[in-house]
Amino acid sequence: MRRLFAPYGTQYRRHPGGRGPGQTQAGRHAGNYRVLRPEKSGNGRARLRSFFKGGQILKNMKVLLLGHKGMLGNDLMAQFKYRHEVIGMDREEINITSASECRRAVADVQPQLVINAAGFTNVDACETAKEECFAVNAEAVKNIAEACRDRNITVIHYSTDYVFDGNGNRPYTEDDPCNPINTYGASKLTGEHHLRRLTDNFILIRTAWLYGAKGKNFVQAILERARSTGQLTVVNDQTGSPTCTRDLAAATELLVDKNARGIFHVTNRGSCTWYDFARKILKEAHLDTVEILPIKTGELQRAAKRPAYSVMSAQKFVTLTGKTMQPWQLAFSDYFKFISSRTCSGA
Repeated sequence: MRRLFAPYGTQYRRHPGGRGPGQTQAGRHAGNYRVLRPEKSGNGRARLRSFFKGGQILKNMKVLLLGHKGMLGNDLMAQFKYRHEVIGMDREEINITSASECRRAVADVQPQLVINAAGFTNVDACETAKEECFAVNAEAVKNIAEACRDRNITVIHYSTDYVFDGNGNRPYTEDDPCNPINTYGASKLTGEHHLRRLTDNFILIRTAWLYGAKGKNFVQAILERARSTGQLTVVNDQTGSPTCTRDLAAATELLVDKNARGIFHVTNRGSCTWYDFARKILKEAHLDTVEILPIKTGELQRAAKRPAYSVMSAQKFVTLTGKTMQPWQLAFSDYFKFISSRTCSGA
């Protein structure tokens, strides 16, 4: 099956030749076009997504990316910067829990698109830091939505599979009722409500089980524990969809290209348990000799409950874009090859 996205780590370059059609110095932000061509990477000449083929002319926007130093933000910056002017802000530049700072940032940057990749994502810590959790995951979304609504700016925001209780037995759709069972999920759902109440000009993406090349994640934790202890215990009664932030970033840009609005579920295709995912990680890392034991969630002493089943249907995304996300196994293999080559090269 042809992949929707190029392999992890693929590089793109702007086609030489000066200004593109419609570009003037004065209209740099409003009418700036670029022609993109593939460039060689460590995986050879990678195929571009279908809407890049033939050197298609693509419009440039001014984008404000909040949380650009995080795991998802890092890949969003890499994805969007080749077609758009991206201004990244993180906690050093802006306090998104302050309404006045959000308004000031939007007024200063004057973007056509604001992407909020910031969040309080430590699920267990949310149980003991509820005020901070709701400030970042809910109140900040309200601030961003209000600042963007006043200027008719599109907002992209990310939510989670943890807005569902996990009692279902089929993939959740965007229309299924939400019933979070932990503080993290409740805070993200409150953020969703703020966004939907304040503006219609939004793309709300629910995703799950993220991992990427930057930041702490399940993959990194499994590898560190495997190499230090030689034995692992991993829960085998929670089912979800591991999702690579590189693929999520590319899917986000595709939704922008399609002028999407509303809620979308976006994950890599397929599902597994955390135990299955851990076994895949060890296999790719050639650590098959490490003993890994499946356990029940109840055997762990965790502050926050987790849904037993949080697989989400991406059919709405597929119907709109005509594309499917690649299987989680293939996405992870691409990702692991990339981080392994980067480690070997000393990058």
